[in-house]
Amino acid sequence: MSDMPQTESEWRDKLTAEQYQVLRQGGTERAFTGDYWDSKASGTYRCAGCGEKLFSSDTKFESGSGWPSFFKPLDPAMVDEDTDRSFGMVRTEIKCANCGGHLGHVFDDGPNPSGLRYCVNSASLDLDPDGDPAN
Repeated sequence: MSDMPQTESEWRDKLTAEQYQVLRQGGTERAFTGDYWDSKASGTYRCAGCGEKLFSSDTKFESGSGWPSFFKPLDPAMVDEDTDRSFGMVRTEIKCANCGGHLGHVFDDGPNPSGLRYCVNSASLDLDPDGDPAN
């Protein structure tokens, strides 16, 4: 991960326009439009910005929200949380702890065992289909 961009210009060169808008500018893709919202493929979901392992398909569930939803990250230390007061709401924003990329938001209406719903933009993720979370 030593080739992680350092400047916004480098980020623009590395990412698609949609990935840049989501990861670097805190945007949100439209519901039911991303590559992974209804994916049943197994593997490890990595940050599209830096490649950090964030979520396992084993924790993905259908939330009905139109975005990929997970009930826990692979390692809680890899997902930072910040208070988001945009759009007249108070939500908990989630970001990749490695590169600071915006992932989405976490809500307390998820399934057991965590009761959490990590609602993530597909544009901020890459699925590694053979990805063993331990590697």
